[in-house]
Amino acid sequence: MNVIQCYAPTNDYNEDVKDQFYDRLQSIVKKCPAKELITLMADLNDKVGMDNTGYEDIMGRHGLGEKNKNGERFAKLCAFNKLVIGGTIFPYKRIYKTTWTSPDYTTQNQITISASTKRSGGL
Repeated sequence: MNVIQCYAPTNDYNEDVKDQFYDRLQSIVKKCPAKELITLMADLNDKVGMDNTGYEDIMGRHGLGEKNKNGERFAKLCAFNKLVIGGTIFPYKRIYKTTWTSPDYTTQNQITISASTKRSGGL
C-alpha cells in the first residue's frame, strides 16, 4: 500500500508553480508499484465540482461547486493514473462534504480531496 499526502499551491500561485507541483506529484505516483494500492490524501486547493464530463470513470457527480484549474489538473492526474476521486461518488449531505468555509460563512468548498486506486473500489 502506498499513501501519498501533500499540500498544493493555491490558485493564486503562477501557473508554472502549479504545473511543477502536479508534475512532481505525477512522478511520485509513477514510482508506486503497479500492483499496489495507492491512496492519495491531499489539500489540493482545488475544486473538482459536480460536472464529471470526460471523467466518468474516476469521479461521480456529487462534489461541490464548479471545477477550477487545480481541479482540472487533479482530475487529469487521477484519470491518467486510474485513481477514483473520493467524496464525489456517493451522495452525502453538504455538511459532510464541506472542507473549507469562508470567514463570513457565505462560501463553502470541498478542497481537501482523497483518491484511491480504481481497482480498490474507490472511496
